[in-house]
Formats: sequence, C-alpha cells, structure tokens
Amino acid sequence: MTDSAAPDAQAVHQYLLTLQESICERLETLDGKARFQTDAWDRPEGGGGISRVIAEGNVFEKGGVNFSRVTGDRMPPSATAHRPHLAGAPWEAMGVSLVLHPQNPYVPTSHANVRFFIARPADGEPVWWFGGGYDLTPYYGFEEDCIHWHETARNACQPFGADVYPRYKKWCDEYFYLSHRQEPRGVGGLFFDDHNTGSFTDDFAFMQSVGSSFIAAYEPIVQRRKDTPWGEREREFQLYRRGRYVEFNLVHDRGTLFGLQSGGRTESILMSLPPLVRWDYNRQPEPGSEEARLTEHFLTGRDWLEGEDGE
Repeated sequence: MTDSAAPDAQAVHQYLLTLQESICERLETLDGKARFQTDAWDRPEGGGGISRVIAEGNVFEKGGVNFSRVTGDRMPPSATAHRPHLAGAPWEAMGVSLVLHPQNPYVPTSHANVRFFIARPADGEPVWWFGGGYDLTPYYGFEEDCIHWHETARNACQPFGADVYPRYKKWCDEYFYLSHRQEPRGVGGLFFDDHNTGSFTDDFAFMQSVGSSFIAAYEPIVQRRKDTPWGEREREFQLYRRGRYVEFNLVHDRGTLFGLQSGGRTESILMSLPPLVRWDYNRQPEPGSEEARLTEHFLTGRDWLEGEDGE
C-alpha cells in the first residue's frame, strides 16, 4: 500500500518520548521503591538522547529505558551492508530501547525497542524504515507467562495482517539465537527491521502498536513472579544464564554494533548489560531439574500459540 504522507520524523520523535515516559511510570509503580535517574546527553557528531536508569529496587536490580535521536553525515557499515547505494548518505536514527534485569530469578529479563531510520541520498528520495520488537528471557520457565507474552504480541500485530505475527515471531526466534551455543536466547516475541510497506501512516501505526503493547505483555508476568521465594541456587543459576545475554549483546546484536560504529554514547549502548553475571566452565544442569527444563522445554523456538483461535 502507498500513501501520500511524507515521513514525519517529528511525529515519531514525540511518540517515542511519550512511550519512554509512560513505560518508566509503570515500571516505577511496579517496583514500588526505586526511581529512574535521568541523564540527558548530546552527541558531538549530531543529536543526543535521554537515558533513564533504575537500580537496586524491590523488583529491578538494574534497568534502563533509553531514548535517542542521532544524525550523521555518512551511514555506518552496519547500516549499509544490505544497502550499498546508501553509503555516504546523511542519515537520522531515533528510537526507544529498554532492558530490564529483575532481582528475583523467577522474573524474566526483558528487552524491547522501537526505532525509525531515514537516509537522505543526494540523488534520490528519502529512504526510511521502522524496526523493533520485544523478547523475553526467563531463567525459570512458566507456560502461562510464555502464552500471555505471545498472545499480546500477536494481538498487537493482528490489525496489520494475519501474516505479520508469524513472520516477525519467526524472525525473532532466528535473530535472538546464539549460534556459538546453538540455543535461543529466550522464548522469543517479535523482531522486525527494514519495515516499509510504502505507507508511512500504516507503518508508523504498526510501530506504535508494538511499542505501546510492551508493558501489557511484561507487567502481568512481573506481578505473578516478583514475590516468589528464591535462594542461592536460583540466584547462582540466574547469574550463569545472564552470561548468555551478555554474549549475545556483545557478539551478535546489530543495535550494539550500529551504536558503537556510529559513535554512539557507550554508557547508553552498554546499559543493556546486567550488573552481575558469572561464567562456569562446562556447567551442566541436573537431569530432571527446573534448570534443565529451561533449555529442554522453553528455549526451543516453539509455537506458544499453537491451536489457539486467531492463529
């Protein structure tokens, strides 16, 4: 579909700031103790952002919800690998990106982002696209949590076509995969990039639907698990599994690579890393344990909504 609406970067900017504020408010209420610290920053090469970080709360050991809007004179290599014709074009990127690392091992880590990118080559029309999604990384799995997470993701996609959720769910499973470990990072969700159907109006609405549905996907899971008793065994396993999260972000994540290659703010880019983590040599879970069940039953890329109406 095409429309006559020109890409409206300022409208995207305003939505992203509102999204950042609303998510932070909900997370502060959910935590009940910690408050987000706000750090506004400027990027010498162009643009800037607002980093908001929460730490040492009742629920969240560390988390960040970042907004950025940055510009550049030349596209970085990570953004032109599939678009060589844009090499050297001025560009602008904006988005909200968040990562939440709860204290309780029964509460999953979560990541989400929504973003807009536009390049303006000298010899042609602006080239733009949306990207984003969200994914869930549990340490102890629960069927109802995974089903709720994916139902919310599916419902956010449904107004934009029956094929959207299955396609972007599959892309999420494929993207958040640690090839050197041969295992998924978590139980998936949504991942999309290069999203441009030809209609800025429709595609912006889709990005908003995904961004605004994140808190509805995550908050009920946190409410269910945040008061679950845990001990040293669960904490040790959580720290060990967090190592997988770090490995993905430093080895595979395109957003991390883009941020570093484009001269982004290192503190904000690496905000996604957990405060504590451990690596154990050749650690194997006890057969039949809940720790073994995580990889055997949950981290499998399965269809969590199989057989449900709407699929």
